[in-house]
Amino acid sequence: MSEREPMRPRLWRPRRPEDFDALYEGRPPWDIGRPQPAFQALADAGTIGGRVLDVGCGTGEHALLAARLGLEATGIDVAAAAIEAARVKAAERGLAVRFLVWDALALAGLGERFDTMLDSGLFHVMDDHDRPAYVAALTAATEVGGRCHVLCFSDRQPGMLGPRRVTQDELRASFARGWRVEAIEATTIDTFGDYGPVQAWLATFTRVEAAGPMA
Repeated sequence: MSEREPMRPRLWRPRRPEDFDALYEGRPPWDIGRPQPAFQALADAGTIGGRVLDVGCGTGEHALLAARLGLEATGIDVAAAAIEAARVKAAERGLAVRFLVWDALALAGLGERFDTMLDSGLFHVMDDHDRPAYVAALTAATEVGGRCHVLCFSDRQPGMLGPRRVTQDELRASFARGWRVEAIEATTIDTFGDYGPVQAWLATFTRVEAAGPMA
């Protein structure tokens, strides 16, 4: 497979770190070489601020976007190949971004809290078992008053290929504890190659105080 050839969508769901690394043997459809328009619009509106964590950052476009805004940015991904590519991009663009090979389900292990969390295409690969652990990890790593922006496949997208589709109700239920829903808006995710944009949700949640140790 050539470097420029996009990875075709598959019915299987990656589970192990090596599965995610394998996706970067070619060029995965989401690696478009620029920020997703939905996140660029957030940046233009001034709603990305403080310390930023790009969760499941891939090759780093959204962490790099935050760095261009003059923000302290970190990107994490379980795929070492993606993180290496992100580090090369940062060096080529003269941007200071910390990129780490890290599991999104273990964000508490960073021992840090962030003001803005960006998730472009990670939530929709989580299965029902991992979703609560993932949101708990986001909660542990987000300052009270901080925001999490989630860009994910929508149930409005036809067909079966690619990631699982997500409903608004699933988003609301997943972030029901420790978060306030600010908005869930219909948008699109741009893809590389001949797939065109796919239907998506852009959901914004604010971290709030919650009862118990999670707060």
